[in-house]
Amino acid sequence: MIKTSYQKTRWTEKLPSIVHELCQSIAQKSGKAWLVGGSVRDLCLQQCINDFDLEVYGLNAKKLIEIAQKFGHTEQLGKHFGVIKLWTHGYEIDLALPRIEKKIATGHRGFDVHSDPQLSTKTASKRRDFTINAMMFDPLTLELLDFHQGQQDLTKGVLRHVSLAFSEDPLRVLRAMQFAARFKFTLAPETATLCHALLPEIAKLPASRVWCEWQKWAHAPYPSFGLTALKDSGCLPGLYPALQALTTCPQDSRWHPEGNVWLHTLQVCDQAALISKRQGLDSESCEHLIFAALCHDLGKPATTFTDANGNIRSPNHSAAGLKPSRAFLAHISAPKRVAQYIQPLVHDHITHLCGAPSSRAVRRLAQRLEPASIALWEMLVEADASGRRPAPAGRPALNWLEKAKSQGNQCKKTPAIVHGRMLLDMGMTSGASMGVCIRAAYQAQLDGEFHDIASAKAWLNIYLETLSNTIQK
Repeated sequence: MIKTSYQKTRWTEKLPSIVHELCQSIAQKSGKAWLVGGSVRDLCLQQCINDFDLEVYGLNAKKLIEIAQKFGHTEQLGKHFGVIKLWTHGYEIDLALPRIEKKIATGHRGFDVHSDPQLSTKTASKRRDFTINAMMFDPLTLELLDFHQGQQDLTKGVLRHVSLAFSEDPLRVLRAMQFAARFKFTLAPETATLCHALLPEIAKLPASRVWCEWQKWAHAPYPSFGLTALKDSGCLPGLYPALQALTTCPQDSRWHPEGNVWLHTLQVCDQAALISKRQGLDSESCEHLIFAALCHDLGKPATTFTDANGNIRSPNHSAAGLKPSRAFLAHISAPKRVAQYIQPLVHDHITHLCGAPSSRAVRRLAQRLEPASIALWEMLVEADASGRRPAPAGRPALNWLEKAKSQGNQCKKTPAIVHGRMLLDMGMTSGASMGVCIRAAYQAQLDGEFHDIASAKAWLNIYLETLSNTIQK
């Protein structure tokens, strides 16, 4: 056991006064509260903490609830789990009794859990997943317990399991992925071996938990480290074959000096994370950009070949990427709304290679990308172009974005001028033919055949007259 006393340091500055007050109240009732899990890890890393986890020894659940209720709103999460949520002063604090978990069934929830206020701190720490999450800190005495060399692994940037109990929870494979992406860590070889052994059980995980871990990955600053950890675990072939296929798909070194499609995708995801931060994207837009970066070249393995001149080519890989992208997003339980954004971005991620943008081309692109936008598409193109180190970064679709801004198309498609009311006012009766007319009018508008109500009515007069003559014949 490593047991070290600390002088008052910057650690205490990271903790709100309410945490100290809560720990003091627990101590006054003969209990002892330890800050545990990610809270201690983030203190060590000098990162901001929003959620706090306290493990309380020496008190039963009833007494702990009585203390917590004096500080704010509380909810108990299952009596046998011994977990109490406290919301106070804008903070969310988890108060938990030390517990023992015994694996009794397959899956993420197949545990028999018993809380025990008298459990030793060392025994309680063994149920944690990684050493960096197994440290314990006393906010009152500034004492740190590090039974499993978590500080050492933090310094080395290594994700290492605490004990063989790691193998009881298949979700930990995906937790390794998102932790690696958040903290720029690598997976210890022995932990990678345990992760691979969990492969058969990962399919039994609840969809919501799978998506939650992938969401955390998408908001991490180093997504490539998460993907590398997933690859190192040996789970890619059985878990995500579309990603595994990228690892052996070659690229022409003239355009891709970084190497194969997998290496390119790692770089593109990291670039997308940087762009998302630079642009200050909201949570959903960040996810759309990152997952589009991950999926953008999933069509290459099926389309890549070497031609007679020895050139590596991937014709129509953008269109070929739709099916594997859709399948991958479904496999990680992404909401359908997310896929609706990703699909058009994947399909059009090389459209800028067609040349200088015309007004018509920009209007057409904005329409195809919906519900995504040209603004988001340009960020993906930048990430794609910049994910080719040692080649320099670039924004090859910037002229498309500027053209779109001049037309008001950067965030939305061109609004339709012709609507049903206009057609009724012109004497057309409602029905299937009206829908056909509205769709034809919008296509004409995108092609630049009219641009306002007056020119739209002129176009409609010709369209309706032509339609009438066709019917008479």
